[in-house]
Amino acid sequence: MSLLLNQPSKLLCFRRKSVLVRSSPLLSNGLSSSLRQTPPCTIIDAVPCGEDLGKLVIYNANAVHFTYLEKKVPLELVDNPMVTIGSSHGWVATLSQDDGILRLQDDLNPAASDTNPKRIPLPPLVTLPHCQTQIVTNVSMSSSSPEDENCVVAVKFLGPQISFCRPAQRNSEWINVRIANPCFYSSRVMFSEKHDLFRIPGSGGHIIASWDLHTHKHKNPKFQRLRFQNLPKLTKTKREVMDSCYKSEHLVESRTTGETFLVKWYRKAVWRGMSKLSTKALMVFRLDDEGNAVYTKDIGDLCIFLSKSEPFCVSLSSLPHMFFPNNVEYMDADEDGYFNLARSSIVGDLTRMGTGVYIPPQNIDN
Repeated sequence: MSLLLNQPSKLLCFRRKSVLVRSSPLLSNGLSSSLRQTPPCTIIDAVPCGEDLGKLVIYNANAVHFTYLEKKVPLELVDNPMVTIGSSHGWVATLSQDDGILRLQDDLNPAASDTNPKRIPLPPLVTLPHCQTQIVTNVSMSSSSPEDENCVVAVKFLGPQISFCRPAQRNSEWINVRIANPCFYSSRVMFSEKHDLFRIPGSGGHIIASWDLHTHKHKNPKFQRLRFQNLPKLTKTKREVMDSCYKSEHLVESRTTGETFLVKWYRKAVWRGMSKLSTKALMVFRLDDEGNAVYTKDIGDLCIFLSKSEPFCVSLSSLPHMFFPNNVEYMDADEDGYFNLARSSIVGDLTRMGTGVYIPPQNIDN
């Protein structure tokens, strides 16, 4: 990978020193338990060290410089962006072109063991009629590890199919669903811990489909229509730019505040020796259980992370030295940057920044 690893990214030059952080999530009995956690990080590269392995290079979200780890990972996970098709809870998903098996791997998780990496094969994929299972939109998990007995993995494919399985259960097999409404064909799935549901926003964000894990009615999702409120007044020029953009919708949930947000991401094709997508705008809406989607420029001390990974939200009060509250940090194969909600300002760069994967905070055993 052609990266100047000894130089900090020009987008990241205002970050501060990396530290190990502590968070205090509330338990069901109202008490708090102190957990050591890693900061959110970006997978930058791997320095070759023989046998198709490389030592992992990461960028912590509260750091100034890249961090070089001794952890060894397969180089193809970092060098070939087509190998990693998604990520959730620090587990990356790969889809083998040789055997067609989808696997969950913890190789790129800096907090996971490098001497005993976990690579969990999922059941053979089943393609429904008039669907495809070669191109994956994203992957989502209902808990932090696919080894948890009740963990459900959801895989959204480009097109009508979404599939669910429980990897830790014996004779695990896919529950395959064909979604009739084409507004969900390119949508991304997320797991809502608050509602205990898998949820997908439709194109445009006007409707959300949900699947209940505790029933056998996976094939019959529930739908919720959203009512957009407090929409900003846009200039004619801004509206024309946004209308010309490729749009994607992303649901993200704050485990700290219990809030749910819908993020609309507007990107426009530009030419930089080849066609790339450049971010032109983001809009954030705060959702409630009644279906109200209220436009906001203030999410407090929260920061939203968008990438190939399942989106996540972090409270900066639990992460010392984080420099950008009330922001959306984004990363794709050819772009990375951040969007300040209060100022509606973008700082971004059309440069490939690692694998396009954000790793959320990981608990560390004392």
